[in-house]
Amino acid sequence: MKRASSAPRSETLDRRSASPHLGRSRVRSARLRRLTAEIEPSFHLPATVSLPEVLDRGSDWQFRRLIQDLLVVSRRLETSRDYFGRQIDVTGPQYHLLMTVAQLQGTTGVSVGSVANVMHVSSAFVTAETGKLSVMRLVRKRPNPHDRRGALLSLTQAGRLKIEHLIPAIRAVNDLFFGRLDSRSFTELCAGSAALVQGSREAMHYIERAKEVCL
Repeated sequence: MKRASSAPRSETLDRRSASPHLGRSRVRSARLRRLTAEIEPSFHLPATVSLPEVLDRGSDWQFRRLIQDLLVVSRRLETSRDYFGRQIDVTGPQYHLLMTVAQLQGTTGVSVGSVANVMHVSSAFVTAETGKLSVMRLVRKRPNPHDRRGALLSLTQAGRLKIEHLIPAIRAVNDLFFGRLDSRSFTELCAGSAALVQGSREAMHYIERAKEVCL
């Protein structure tokens, strides 16, 4: 009796031990079939620009690479600007404003409109931020003798000292930032950047008009 019962018991154990493996195999197969069904056909991105001057045999690959590089450089420029601002207890945009005034003020000061044009911002922005910097005694505002409604901006003694203190750090960062350019590539970069500023202004106008249509 014992021998007769041992064989079926062994077969039962074999089936039990095999069933988990069979179950896992079926689960894997079902999962593979599901993943295969979910795979979409490959997508070929159409060219994102139509200008022949920036296409390479119809491909915009180099153009897309340029966009990525410009975004990286832009973020790093802003990081540098914010870093310099923190060194003198102002914001990044305020540091930019101080540097622009310092560059343009000459011996008589610079108008709000001129600063706004160079920075490509509104006169309202310049007025608001110079008001804060004036409270901090970093910028001096005095009436414009040629325009009673306007003001001339210049750095105070405290503002000049803060900028002069920063110059070694600014030079170190800028030398690293632009150190891989030679004089020719730097000249070409300046020309290209100026063209991009103009083109980007037109692109912004297009976007603003598109927003108005959507409204």
